[in-house]
Amino acid sequence: MLNPRKGIIGKKIIYLREVSSTNDYAKSIASETPEGTVVVAERQTRGRGRRDREWASPEGGLWMSVILKPRTRTADIPKIVFIGALAVVDALSEFGIEAGIKWPNDVWANGKKICGILTEGRLGEFVILGIGLNVNNEIPPGLEETATSMKLLLGREVSLDGVLQALLKNLDRWYGLFLKGRMDAILSAVKERCFVLGRNVKITDGKMEMVGMAVDIEGEGALVLETPGGRIRVFYGDVSLRFE
Repeated sequence: MLNPRKGIIGKKIIYLREVSSTNDYAKSIASETPEGTVVVAERQTRGRGRRDREWASPEGGLWMSVILKPRTRTADIPKIVFIGALAVVDALSEFGIEAGIKWPNDVWANGKKICGILTEGRLGEFVILGIGLNVNNEIPPGLEETATSMKLLLGREVSLDGVLQALLKNLDRWYGLFLKGRMDAILSAVKERCFVLGRNVKITDGKMEMVGMAVDIEGEGALVLETPGGRIRVFYGDVSLRFE
């Protein structure tokens, strides 16, 4: 297991063999725990993604949450999900895996989902950045066509500690830029790594749907769609994106 790091992210690491959800555990200790604390579990029994969807979390994957306490504008908090996505893409690149960001909170590789990201928190107190990355774990039956893992892509098992070390390093770098107010650099990198741009998509929020070409990601993290009726800005939230 890794020793605590010198940067903000990972200066304290809590390892759990099993937990219902690393995000829930992190929220329960966030008020009394220093910023940058990372909770890692070998498996989650009730892992979840956005819209409370179940996230299969068997042994072999990297299931983790980071406690953050940024003093920044409320409008910038949703961009923390981009920090997680950028760090995952950069960490995967170090292992020879080309990946991209599927707005708003997934990372895909070889046309399939390899990582999901979930941010939660308490306004003015803390933000929990949850990351679920498929490393050596088996893909659940029925999801083989839509999900993949580092093991499947590389044809071999990968060191979980090595993946965690790479991810913490990249998280620390991107979060450092966030704290310095370098939103321009963050959004520029997101646009470069987001394979959604230039493609026709359908976005639904459970009540309505929007169809158009994704053409940009604006300053507050909104996805811009070019539609027959003009441009529409879609903000990160309880939405689902599909390709047309």
